[in-house]
This record gives sequence, structure tokens and C-alpha cells, in this order.
Amino acid sequence: MPLIISDELLKAAGLTEEQAKLEFACRLFDAGKLSIGHAAAWTGLSIPDFEQQLAARAIPRFRYTAELLHEDIHTLQSLGRW
Repeated sequence: MPLIISDELLKAAGLTEEQAKLEFACRLFDAGKLSIGHAAAWTGLSIPDFEQQLAARAIPRFRYTAELLHEDIHTLQSLGRW
């Protein structure tokens, strides 16, 4: 299902089609709806270039969650390093 954004709406937002696609991709990545690979591919950017766009918008590339912390602690404990 294609999403159609009128030229009028893009003009009102002050965005080109490419800029709008990039903004959508960044926000969908930020919301956890797209992986970094899918978001970068959709915009036609390499992953490093897409990461730069995320950084420009203060969107973190990685999210260190409580679950990841617990996994890291468990790993360190199993290795005898905690």
C-alpha cells in the first residue's frame, strides 16, 4: 500500500521527498519499528551515513536496556568476572 504525501504538504513542511523519507525512516527507527538496515536501505543511504543522520537528530543508534544489563551481568557472573 503506497503512502501518498502531496507536494503541497511537503512544501508546507519545507521538505523534499528525499528529506521526508529520511525523517520518516529516522523516526520509525527511533520508535523501534524499523531496523537500522531497513531504515538505511529505504533512504538509499549506507548504514554509516544513516547513523550520521541519526546522530544529527540526537537519536541513539543503540539502546542499552535493563534487560541487556541483566544479560551482561549474567555473562560476567558465568565468566567469574562479577
